[in-house]
Amino acid sequence: MPDVPSADLPDPDHTTPDGVDDATVDALGQLSEALETVERARGQLYTFHQLTGEADIALQGAVDALREAGHAAVADRIERELVGRNVLQGRWTFQVVEEYDDGYWSLFRALEKDARDQLAGGRRHLFEARLKQVGRTRGETGHEATPAG
Repeated sequence: MPDVPSADLPDPDHTTPDGVDDATVDALGQLSEALETVERARGQLYTFHQLTGEADIALQGAVDALREAGHAAVADRIERELVGRNVLQGRWTFQVVEEYDDGYWSLFRALEKDARDQLAGGRRHLFEARLKQVGRTRGETGHEATPAG
């Protein structure tokens, strides 16, 4: 192998350990991608949580405005039946988020980490690191192997 400047080598944390085959790197890449999708879903769940809370606050303002406009019966019904209502049986959105975090999301993260630890010495993003090495132009500004430091 020709001499390669050390600054042009990938970070050791992103090199495939000896004995780890391509099929394992590919499989771990798929697992990582699935986790990333779950992370995006979790973000959407938090968006749902915050938007629902904002809507409930706005709803209270609408109830007040209806009451001030002389529509007390309509305001009373909306306030009684909808303001502060559970979004799912027995749950406000914070409880939905907590249950997701404590169950599915936590288990997914733990199992993905355990697979990486067991199969690749805990190294993350090996598949993507390989793509970077193939795709970048060595010696070109903006294509460095690692951050300057």
